[in-house]
Amino acid sequence: MNCIDVFNGDADGICALHQLRLHIPQPEARLVTGVKRDIALLDRLAGVHGHRITVLDVSLDRNRAALERLLGHDNRILYVDHHYSGAVPESDALEVHIDPSPLLCTSLIVDRLLQGAYRPWALVGAFGDNLDEVAQQQAQDTGLDDARTAVLKDIGRLLNYNGYGLVEEDLLVHPADLYREVHRFADPFAFGRDSTLLAALRRGYGEDMRRAADLAPYRTSTSGRVFLLPTAAWSKRVVGVFANQLSREQPEQAHATVLPQADGSYLISVRAPLATRLGADNLCRQFPTGGGRAAAAGINRLPERELERFLDAFARHFA
Repeated sequence: MNCIDVFNGDADGICALHQLRLHIPQPEARLVTGVKRDIALLDRLAGVHGHRITVLDVSLDRNRAALERLLGHDNRILYVDHHYSGAVPESDALEVHIDPSPLLCTSLIVDRLLQGAYRPWALVGAFGDNLDEVAQQQAQDTGLDDARTAVLKDIGRLLNYNGYGLVEEDLLVHPADLYREVHRFADPFAFGRDSTLLAALRRGYGEDMRRAADLAPYRTSTSGRVFLLPTAAWSKRVVGVFANQLSREQPEQAHATVLPQADGSYLISVRAPLATRLGADNLCRQFPTGGGRAAAAGINRLPERELERFLDAFARHFA
């Protein structure tokens, strides 16, 4: 049976798939991925029949119609995710492992399924998904010292950084190519030491975040801070990791980044206060293209006329 691996192009999606393929290799599998915000990935599988499909770190709720079509076309599907799912279709051909707990990511769910067989890679995914406290504790429980834990954290941050952008051309490396590079290494510490692709991401991250450090808040309230980013290639790449950094600077407050798009709309990233990790998804789902998780969510296309409504809703929601 032919195989297709569908995964989010961020650290969590890449590390979830890497663990599974270390455990059950499928070297001929077709890879389907894209920028982190491109979550309607199952739409790309129109006409696929009789395949074994693995879906990782992609919202079932946003892919429901395509999933139901694929199930009707004699495909067998493994679905692992940590986003809001809504009702899950009932089918003997569908195996689902979905847990939206704010202290879980898809890599940690895969780690649970594989009984910790590739734990360091699961921790890379968790660090990339801004679950630093969870990853730190599991690293300590696994016996990793501070230096090795710092390596995993660095890799996770860089893999996640590469996933952001409005289109694939914004990224430094296509996520499928980055996954292939990661999959060359069973050992994440060897990857951190030897990968020239990771070294290039580290240079890009440093340059982009130095620019972001000069930004001042666009709107400040008792609820949190909102930052308006400039229309530039670097800001498209840092929009998510910058939001993560802001949330760690002031963990009691919520944060949002606002990125103008070419059509006049805005791309929004929201981080709930780290102290609670709750509410980001409920806020963003109030808008037509919004969604995500309780701790981190976003709006893919907010009309310009709706910006003030979003800012007011943000302030009220996290008051």
